[in-house]
Amino acid sequence: MLSGSFIHIPGVGPITERRIWQRGLHSWADFLRDPAAAGLSARATDRVVEAVAASLSRLQEEDCAYFAAALPRPQHWRAYPEFAHRVAFLDIETTGLQQDDDVTLIGVYDGRTVRTYVKGEDLHQFADDIGEYRLIVTFFGAAFDLPVLRRRFPGVQFHQLHVDLCHALRRLGLGGGLKHIEAKLGIARSPETKGLDGWDAVRLWREWEAGSRHALELLKRYNAEDVVNLETLMRYAYRELRSRSGFPPAYPESGGR
Repeated sequence: MLSGSFIHIPGVGPITERRIWQRGLHSWADFLRDPAAAGLSARATDRVVEAVAASLSRLQEEDCAYFAAALPRPQHWRAYPEFAHRVAFLDIETTGLQQDDDVTLIGVYDGRTVRTYVKGEDLHQFADDIGEYRLIVTFFGAAFDLPVLRRRFPGVQFHQLHVDLCHALRRLGLGGGLKHIEAKLGIARSPETKGLDGWDAVRLWREWEAGSRHALELLKRYNAEDVVNLETLMRYAYRELRSRSGFPPAYPESGGR
């Protein structure tokens, strides 16, 4: 839907964007073929034509930083299809549940493979790897995961688009924690991790430090299920938010896997 969005252009708000869609201009390509059909003033048309041309170029370059800055943060979900091939579903575990606690484990799922970074083993590698992604998806990550990671890795810019599903799903009437929302949507956990929560993740790390290899393997499994389930939640949120946006439901998507 990103390539059919106009709301990131200065001077274009939700009402104007919907008016453009209602006039049959459902993509940047549509707009460039017939700018006058949008019904904007000559000055506004010139401005939007320039911005749309720039957006097309930036998308071809996969310039996520451009769209992360231009697109209103609550609208970053729109970029999911275009950047789904370079997405990081991300979740961290820490020594406690405060922002000043240390990172013990980072899970990243790209839609195919889970990569787990562990303190004392390969946690440092995360700083190099995260730059390969163009979209980050978290749950409550704007308030916790990303601030913690910025403190832990001060040299990492985190220039990507970011969808915090906690806020996106709340807009759809789904409040509460990740496990609560999963249960409401029928997303099941494995028998080994069912019922575990953030405090259990802290406990498991402490047990690992005390010598329990099993505790670390269970912690990895718990975290892996977190990041894999984020993809299911992202697809749900994208579908529902798109439906409520006023964007033509039959218009095909671009990008994605």
